[in-house]
Amino acid sequence: MTYSIDFRRHVLAYKESNNLTFEKTSEHFAISLRTLFRWHDNIVPCSTRQKPATKLDMDKLTKDVEDYPDDYQWERAKRLNVGQPAIHYGLKRLKISYKKKR
Repeated sequence: MTYSIDFRRHVLAYKESNNLTFEKTSEHFAISLRTLFRWHDNIVPCSTRQKPATKLDMDKLTKDVEDYPDDYQWERAKRLNVGQPAIHYGLKRLKISYKKKR
């Protein structure tokens, strides 16, 4: 569950207006101490992770898709020496999907 930004601002404003410590604020609102520290540093919640691909070279995957457009994910995984889920997430990161046929 994510707390709204309004609530976060309210909690931090309450802390400042009453000159409370993080510990007292944590007890008053029943919110963990670490959460209050995180809100103090950055009040806006992170919506997505910005983590690069570690096992899969995205340039090689792009070239592989260009060279073999109709291959299955497990075939790509075998060629690139990774697992099929890595190919799945790599294709998702590149915004590539199969054309749906009716």
